[in-house]
Amino acid sequence: MKLSKILEGIEVIGSYNDVEVLDVSQDSRLVKEGSLFVCVKGAAFDGHSVAAEMLEKGAACVVVERDLGLPNQVLVENTRQIFSFICANFFGNPAKSLKLIGLTGTNGKTTTSFIIKQILENSGNKVGLIGTVQNMIGDEVYPAKFTTPDPYELQKLFAQMVEKGCEYCVMEVSSQALAQGRVNGLRFAVGAFTNLTQDHLDYHKTWENYFNAKRILFENSDIAVTNADDEHGLKIIEGLDFDKVVTYAVNTNDATYVAKNVKFKPDGVEYELVGIDGIGRCSCPIPGRFSVYNSICAASCALALGIEFNDVLRAISMSSGVKGRIEVVPTPGKDYTIIIDYAHSPDGLENIISSLREIAQGRVVTLFGCGGDRDRTKRPKMGKIAAELSDFCVVTSDNPRSEEPEAIINDILEGMKDITTPYEVVTNRKEAIRYAIEHAQKDDIILLAGKGHETYQILPTGTIHFDEREAVAEILG
Repeated sequence: MKLSKILEGIEVIGSYNDVEVLDVSQDSRLVKEGSLFVCVKGAAFDGHSVAAEMLEKGAACVVVERDLGLPNQVLVENTRQIFSFICANFFGNPAKSLKLIGLTGTNGKTTTSFIIKQILENSGNKVGLIGTVQNMIGDEVYPAKFTTPDPYELQKLFAQMVEKGCEYCVMEVSSQALAQGRVNGLRFAVGAFTNLTQDHLDYHKTWENYFNAKRILFENSDIAVTNADDEHGLKIIEGLDFDKVVTYAVNTNDATYVAKNVKFKPDGVEYELVGIDGIGRCSCPIPGRFSVYNSICAASCALALGIEFNDVLRAISMSSGVKGRIEVVPTPGKDYTIIIDYAHSPDGLENIISSLREIAQGRVVTLFGCGGDRDRTKRPKMGKIAAELSDFCVVTSDNPRSEEPEAIINDILEGMKDITTPYEVVTNRKEAIRYAIEHAQKDDIILLAGKGHETYQILPTGTIHFDEREAVAEILG
C-alpha cells in the first residue's frame, strides 16, 4: 500500500517520499523489510531513539514527531494520537462497516458485553466481541492480551470481523485505551457506562484524569446508555450531544428503564423491567446484585439499537456466565461452594461479597490479595471491606509483580486491624486455597477473589502458570 494512502486524513508537516509500505508497527521488535515504523514516546522507551536503526533494518519509512533529519521520515504533531488512524487506513477502515457498542466503567464491562452479544445473536445478527477474557468473531475465540488491544491488533480484528460477516462489535473500552488514543477515530453506535469507582489511579494519577478518560468514549458515540444510580452516570455525558440518551436504574424511578421487584436466588436474579417499551419479567441466570445492573445495562443497549422488547427478555433468560465472573467451581460430593471472581477493586470486592451474602446459607469466606506495582491506597480499603462483610478471611497474594508479597499483605492488614472478623494470612496463594478448603464448614461459600479468568500469577521472580480451577481440583483430588 502506498504511504499516501496510509496517511489519508492525517496532517503531515512538510513533504515525504510516497513509498510502498508492507506493514505498520510502533513496536521496534516487529519491524521488518518494508515496514512503516511509528516512533511513539512511552514511559520507559522512546521509539525515536531507534528510528535510524529501523531504517537500516529495512523499514520503508519512519513517522516522527520531531525532526530527526532522517531520509524517509514523516513529521507529524503527535505520533501516539495518529497511530490508530494509520492502522485504520492500513486495514481499509473496517470499523466503518460495523456497528460498534463500547462499554466503559470500573466494574461489569465483561459480563455486560457478553450479554449484549448474546442478545444480538439471538436476534439473528453475527457479532464480534473484544474484551478482557477473550476476543470473539461469532463463535470463534481468540486470545486477549489487553482489555482493549493496541490499534494494530484492534483494526486487524475489525477487518477479520468484517471479512467473516459480522454486523456488530461489542467491546470493552478501558480508561487506559481511551487515554492512550487506542480507539482514536472510532465512532460508536452506542457508548455505555456501568459505574465508576476507585481503580487504575496508579496509571491516571488523579480521579479527574480517570473520569475524563472514560468520558472520551461518549464524545465519540451516537447513543449514550448510562447508569442513573451511579453518581457519575449523568455527569459523564453532561454537555455532550447525542442522537439519543438512555438511562437505566434500580434505585430510582427517574430513568428510561428501571428494575422493579428484584428477587435474588442462588441461580440468578429476577425483576420487572419497566420502560418506554412496556413491562416484562426479566430473568437472568447469573446470581448477584450486580447481575441486575449488568443485565439491565445490556437490555438498554439492545433496546436502544432497536431490538424488540420481548426478544431482549428472552435472550437474557438464556444468557450464560463468563469465566472468572461469579464462576462456580466443581466440588463433587462436598457440602460447600467455591466461587471464583475477578473482583480486584474495593467496589468490586464489596459487590461480590454483598451479593454472596444475599444467597449464603452458611459462612462467606473471602480469600483475596492485592496486585503489586498498582494503586497502594486501595489495599487497606479492600482489607476493611473484606473483613466487614465476610465471616472469615484468608489474606494471600494476587499478582505481587516486583513487590514483596508480605509488604502488600501488610498494607491490606492495616485496613483490618480494628475489625474483629477472624482471618488467616497464607502468602502462597495455592496453599491459601488449600487452607480455605481444609477448614471449610457445611454450607460455606468460599470466594476466591482477584484472579478471575487469569491462568497465571506474576511473581517477583517471573510469571508462572496458575489456574485456580486446577488448584482446587488438585487439592480436592
